[in-house]
Amino acid sequence: MAFGVAAYVLWGLFPLYWPLLEPSSPGEILAHRIVWSLVAVLVMLAAGRHWIRGMTWRRAGLLAGASVAITVNWGTFIWAVNNGHTLDVALGYFINPLISVVLGVVVFRERLRRWQWVSVGLGVSAVVVLAAGYGRPPWIAFAVAGAFGLYGLFKKFADMPSVESLAVETAFLFLPALAFALALEAQGDAAFAHHGWLHAALIVGGGVVTAIPLLLFNGAATRLPLSVLGMLQYLAPVLQFAIGLLVQHEAMPPERWAGFVLVWGALTVLTWDGLRAGRRARSSARAAERPGPRGAVPPPEPETAK
Repeated sequence: MAFGVAAYVLWGLFPLYWPLLEPSSPGEILAHRIVWSLVAVLVMLAAGRHWIRGMTWRRAGLLAGASVAITVNWGTFIWAVNNGHTLDVALGYFINPLISVVLGVVVFRERLRRWQWVSVGLGVSAVVVLAAGYGRPPWIAFAVAGAFGLYGLFKKFADMPSVESLAVETAFLFLPALAFALALEAQGDAAFAHHGWLHAALIVGGGVVTAIPLLLFNGAATRLPLSVLGMLQYLAPVLQFAIGLLVQHEAMPPERWAGFVLVWGALTVLTWDGLRAGRRARSSARAAERPGPRGAVPPPEPETAK
């Protein structure tokens, strides 16, 4: 449990870290995050003697798609928290489970249960209320949630452990990110190595703070049931919301409160329905495993084609 809590708490504290990297631009921060994340995960893989195995062209293509999705997610996140939109980021991660439900319907043709439909309806109502309040749809939240939802979809199909997967994803992005960072330096627009050793260390540390929560999450995923991990995932947006509201003092007009309350209601319904469905599935599995009455004749095996 401690590994899972630590991972999601660190993810929730990210809005406090990226503003420390200013005066670097969001683009420069993103480029260095990619470069130093690759270095960090390669060190982790070497230290644990874990190597990337089972790479196929199909898996490589899926991870290339994942690398594009995570670039959009990271870039939007960094830009948003450095420009006074941490609450929009929190909203994005709150609605991410609803995006996953929609992707399940669209991609896997899943049929929604009644309460899942209620949850989606509340989520749509929240978007309408927030759009009315903003005067536009909440694009930042959509970008964060949509990119992360697609990232999860690519990762599901690729079926590779998180740290190894991140190594491949950042390897795809390494050369473009390095070229962008070098171009900024050549044009005189780079802040890295021009604002003291502490700023440079924080830039390099962006790779470390990306890798450490993944390592903790891997430890939690092997020890905790999925239902517990599903509940822990809300720690990150709760902390992000608290930081945006209480630390960065972002505005929360009534319509924004109303939108968030509707989203929280949708998540409550979705979580309750998921837990209920999980209990029913476990009960059915236990019932199927019970032996029949003593002396009962087993059912005949189906005939096979000859």
